[in-house]
Amino acid sequence: MSDPEDLPEPDRIDGVPHPREARALFGHDDAEAAFLEAFNAGRLQHGWMITGPRGVGKATLAWRIARFLLAQTGPSGSPATSLDVPPEHPAATQLAAGAHPGLLVLRRGYDTKAKRLRAVITVDEMRRLHGFFGMRATDGGWRVVIVDAADEMNPNAANALLKSLEEPPARAILLLVAHCPSALLPTIRSRCRMLPLAPLDGADMAAALTQAGFDPGAQAAALAALSGGSVGTAVRLLAADGLALYGELTQVLGAAPRIDRARLLALANSAAGRGAEERFDLLLSLTELWLARLARAGVTGPPQPEAAPGEAEVLARLAPGVGAAQLWAGAASGLVARARQGRAVNLDPVGLVLDMGLRVEAIARQIA
Repeated sequence: MSDPEDLPEPDRIDGVPHPREARALFGHDDAEAAFLEAFNAGRLQHGWMITGPRGVGKATLAWRIARFLLAQTGPSGSPATSLDVPPEHPAATQLAAGAHPGLLVLRRGYDTKAKRLRAVITVDEMRRLHGFFGMRATDGGWRVVIVDAADEMNPNAANALLKSLEEPPARAILLLVAHCPSALLPTIRSRCRMLPLAPLDGADMAAALTQAGFDPGAQAAALAALSGGSVGTAVRLLAADGLALYGELTQVLGAAPRIDRARLLALANSAAGRGAEERFDLLLSLTELWLARLARAGVTGPPQPEAAPGEAEVLARLAPGVGAAQLWAGAASGLVARARQGRAVNLDPVGLVLDMGLRVEAIARQIA
């Protein structure tokens, strides 16, 4: 059971295969092993909450678990050792077509009047649970519900979900994808077993990007560092040439307290003008990340691996100790927020970028 194919999917990243299409999951062997251990022991909880940063594979794991459970047709003679299901298996082909009667996917619905996706998962979506659980399971098999993302439910939807978690039918599993589990009701969290997923490292990032149809080459480690281990964010960085932008940002701001004004102006102009809104937003996000990495360098040393050539040397020079780290930490929480507020009231993006650069220069001069 799924939404019509011609409607936009809130759980799809542009340019990347949908999580149901991924044949492998990278970097989360421990989470898969934990689920398989519970399955083999016959102690599957009705509620599972898959947590972690955006884009690390939470939805992919939810679809792998759903595919695995729906492929079970009876007692197995030996313990399951993998969630893999052959692509030609009937359950796999039905899931790929969005036509398996044992699966319900709950996500933000489409507002036909406003012609856009709703901002939250509403109680109307959650009411589909009642009809789904009221049906007889096919051949005594599993019924699986994926909620993606659970922290997008409004209060009424959350309360409706809680009722299903309190009184689930037999052989029913609810898989809750949660970017920020602390935003969910404590009573929902207490009725779920947690499967936390960590950010991907360079090797797993390279494998995940290759599966998604990208060739990260030697950039995988830098992408993992800048994206926080999120494949979704890494894809956006690749599409927007984010690594090159971060490299230029590091060279320009890293020259503080003697920033080249002409080069700073060129950087600002590259993110200004009509059609450059996304680049401006990316520049602000990368500046915030650069300042955070700078602050961390003053406490633990320059982060590894480098996210740009020469980054370690720049961070070590600008953040030689804890005192400098405190100054940069304060800047990280204020400079970019100031620029975003300025852009919200239509201030000149060039002036906002120049202002950030001059403030970085002032802090670097204070440290020196």
